[in-house]
Amino acid sequence: MKENLLISIIMPVKDTERFIVECLESIENQSENNWELIAVNDGSSDNSLSILKEFSRKDGRILVFNNTGNGIIDALRLAYSKSKGDFITRMDSDDIMSLDKLKVMKTNLLKSGRGHISLGLVIYFSETELGLGFKNYENWLNELISKGTNFEGIYKECVIPSPCWMVFREDLENCEAFRPNDYPEDYDLAFRFYSFGLKPIPCNKVLHYWRDYLTRTSRTHIHYADNTFLEIKARYFLNLEYDSSKNLIVWGAGDKGKKIAKILIEKGIEFFWICDNPKKIGKHIYEQEMLPFTELEYIKNSQSIITVANLNAQKEIKKYFEGINLILNKDYFFFC
Repeated sequence: MKENLLISIIMPVKDTERFIVECLESIENQSENNWELIAVNDGSSDNSLSILKEFSRKDGRILVFNNTGNGIIDALRLAYSKSKGDFITRMDSDDIMSLDKLKVMKTNLLKSGRGHISLGLVIYFSETELGLGFKNYENWLNELISKGTNFEGIYKECVIPSPCWMVFREDLENCEAFRPNDYPEDYDLAFRFYSFGLKPIPCNKVLHYWRDYLTRTSRTHIHYADNTFLEIKARYFLNLEYDSSKNLIVWGAGDKGKKIAKILIEKGIEFFWICDNPKKIGKHIYEQEMLPFTELEYIKNSQSIITVANLNAQKEIKKYFEGINLILNKDYFFFC
């Protein structure tokens, strides 16, 4: 029966002994019982491995391996190679699953069928006060998840929470699974889900509790620095969206605008560069003249990359493009 299909949970582990017991207990307590957890120890220097082995000894659904490579991507690959599930999901060893997480995600996939991504709302938590950026991201992401419109924001931020998705194994294979070497690996996978046409399933239930702390890998490792996110956005934009028959525009002259401009210049792609900062208008950056944003009305047949971070300014920019009948994620793209 379809209800008996196995879920494989892929989980890299590195130095999370403070949190891993709570994580493992949240998995063992799932209302859905037909799962396997493939945990890969990625060179932990604490007691994470011994904790994993103790849980594995008591629960045969928990399989433990040592990473034969180095880093998260190698750990994901190894775990995936050992998995047998019809459904694949990922978990972080410092986070917590809600009681019905696996059941809800599996049920939604069975109802919707292949070609879909099952998701759930997420809540950030921390021993210290969360920054406003985390709450803004949580609210923005959950609004997308509740509507199933995740890919509307694909160029702004990562729209698929890395430890809270589930797909059919065949769909993950079609999206190249964990084979690419590109970091940040979760954002790259989100772009591959997008490019292969997988559809997010709307969900209004909190399924995952996402822990933040100062030494979390996504905070400290170079693979998750801002420049890597911009590089991956630019690469997918040029591969999937860029129309060379149109006039390309970069809007914004801050650090992100400069980074995007530099990437385009290195690739020999011509563009107009506009901003609304009177101190920069008329100056040359990377030998490119900064134009006032009012030049937009004279640049016809355009495609724009927006690197303006201010939310109120973004609303005005979106209103402007809508007023001239241009379409989000076709004619203009928010990169922050």
